Parts: sequence; structure tokens; C-alpha cells
Amino acid sequence: MAAMYHRGGPQQDWREGRRMGNFRGGFGDDPRGGPGGFGPRGAAPGGAGPAPQQPPEEINREKTCPLLMRVFPRQGGHHKLEEFADRNSLPDEIAIYTWMDADLRELSDLIKDVQPAARNRNARISFAFVYPDRRGRNVMRQVGVVHSTRPGEDDSKTLRQLNFQTGDYLDVSIY
Repeated sequence: MAAMYHRGGPQQDWREGRRMGNFRGGFGDDPRGGPGGFGPRGAAPGGAGPAPQQPPEEINREKTCPLLMRVFPRQGGHHKLEEFADRNSLPDEIAIYTWMDADLRELSDLIKDVQPAARNRNARISFAFVYPDRRGRNVMRQVGVVHSTRPGEDDSKTLRQLNFQTGDYLDVSIY
């Protein structure tokens, strides 16, 4: 289970190139997807088809340092992108330390600990990543919905499978 409200986090090696993608392809080669990218809508450089799926790495949570995830819950709907534009006036925040193998069900259980509305037996918790695109503007991408009490198809999606990157925000809508 992920920990909440303490300091620490892994460093991402800039040589991996995961954040910036392949510079030779120009605009749109973001690994998250988009025209010409590695993601679900794009192809790998050279036109060789979609990028191959790598087998999930086993994470030893005893030895691996967790990453900081900044979570912004809201009841009734997702936040507007304009609310994330000014870093000094971000909406109410929950700091969660977790690992890349954490799934949406695990995150929803942590959110239920601090958000009473998420504990309602009919509550649905919608997750979206907020991150800057190549032009520096924030983008919101819906990644899944978890029902408070019933299992669903998005429950087992992990942060790694959803292409979460350290520094992304997690916007959470509780309805």
C-alpha cells in the first residue's frame, strides 16, 4: 500500500529520454501518444508499427524509493485546466507517495481515507493525468474510473501501464 504525506522520491535519469521522446521526429513524438508518437495513436520512429510492449518490471517496494504524486480531488467533476496554470494557487492537494506498480484501486482506497465523499457506496472516482505538452500548455487525459465498492475494468490499471511520469498531476473527480 502506498504511503501518504512524507518526503522522498526517485530521480529519473535524463538519459532515458522518457519525458522528451525522440527528438529526430519533431513535434508530436511524445511517448504518451499523438501524431507520430509512441502512444496508442502513433507509430514508432521509422514506420515500424506500434512500439513493442515491454514486460512489466517487478518492483520491490522494500528497496525501491516511492515517487511523489500530487493529487487534486474534487467532488462533482474534474478541475479546469486553467486552475493548474498558476503553480502558486493550485486547488486543494493531497500528497501521496507510491510506486509505478500502484493500480487505480489502490489509489482510490488512499483517496477514500481523506475524502469522505469517496466512501459513499455509490461513489465513482474518475482519474485524469494533467501534464504539460511540448508547447508548455497543460493537457488533461482521462485514464480510468473506479467504483467505490464494486470491481470494474479500470481497477487493475497501473501507473506504468497508463504512462504516468514523475511530475504529472493526478486530477480526481468524485461523483
